[in-house]
Amino acid sequence: MQSRQTTIACSVIRGGTSRGIYFLARNLPADETLRDRVLTAVMGGPDALQVNGIGGGHPLTSKVAIVGSASVADADVDYLFLQVAPDNSYVSAAQNCGNILAGVGPFAIENNLVRPGNEYTTVRVHMVNSGNRCELTVKTPGGVVEYDGATVIDGVPGSAAAVICDFQEIAGSMTGALLPTGNVVDDIDGMFVTCIDNGMPVVLIRAADLGCSGYETPEELDRDVSLKKTVESLRLKLGPMMNLGDVEKKSVPKMCLVAAPVDGGNISSRTFIPHDCHRSIGVLGAVTVATACLIPGTVAEKIATVPAGEEKMLSVEHPSGAFQVRLVVDESAIAEKIVSKAGVVRTARLLMRGDVFIPRQVWDGTTGVT
Repeated sequence: MQSRQTTIACSVIRGGTSRGIYFLARNLPADETLRDRVLTAVMGGPDALQVNGIGGGHPLTSKVAIVGSASVADADVDYLFLQVAPDNSYVSAAQNCGNILAGVGPFAIENNLVRPGNEYTTVRVHMVNSGNRCELTVKTPGGVVEYDGATVIDGVPGSAAAVICDFQEIAGSMTGALLPTGNVVDDIDGMFVTCIDNGMPVVLIRAADLGCSGYETPEELDRDVSLKKTVESLRLKLGPMMNLGDVEKKSVPKMCLVAAPVDGGNISSRTFIPHDCHRSIGVLGAVTVATACLIPGTVAEKIATVPAGEEKMLSVEHPSGAFQVRLVVDESAIAEKIVSKAGVVRTARLLMRGDVFIPRQVWDGTTGVT
């Protein structure tokens, strides 16, 4: 029986501590306005609960990955990340997402964009949002993606096969510089902050300077209306200073409250993304926070504990546990080059594969996708 709705093939994949809808680029409209309208309908917006779609009613579960053949010579696939706002029709391409990135390798292999190896497969990803590159190592015994494994990441129940993510030259990914304001610390209305971008634009603030301990639950922070108003005011002022322009409708910069570690890690974090407190921390957000711990004079460096050696494993504590970041540093380099390599371990799991249905009215008379 033929449906009057339009169908588009997609996969639902848990990447790291997020869940996203993954599409082949060729299956979505080329026109960005129409594409974003389609994706809003897929997720079920504009509605905070996303009851009329397949989104999860939270920024961590309202994410989209668009994957296609690489447009650059040194990559295998292009990956465009889109954040779909649950409560309105805004779709943002203003940032990368390292968690959803973890699912790009398996998706590319499953959809024949990359030929699998017999044991492991390396997928070279061009992150379209920023132009940066990342190499993903995916376990593929016998040429088949392996999702089961013993790797555990905080914020996700159970275990799964590891996906190794090695980021390449991500400093200034969206702002043009590791320290986009040109300063290690900025004084904004008497509040001292560090603005930094090593894969994700982040503003670091000492939790104590905001009257917080830095160890509150996300629910406690989300209920603090006064705190959120102050944090958003700072974000709006710092956006232009970080070369991001007007950020009122953007999902960056992320605002991160930092405190001394309490559970064996190197620093404690609570991140707003940008208006809801993250239940853990994003991949590139964790890389950026860890990087700030190494730069003398930042608000993070003053309270973090940092191991010795050129290769450093830093544990960024968050509400669900901790995130491990491997940084290779050049101790003699200037701040812009202090981190030469950044790597993390994530997991991913294919949850569902099939067709999503798009109502006729979304197309405004269009009968199919381009």
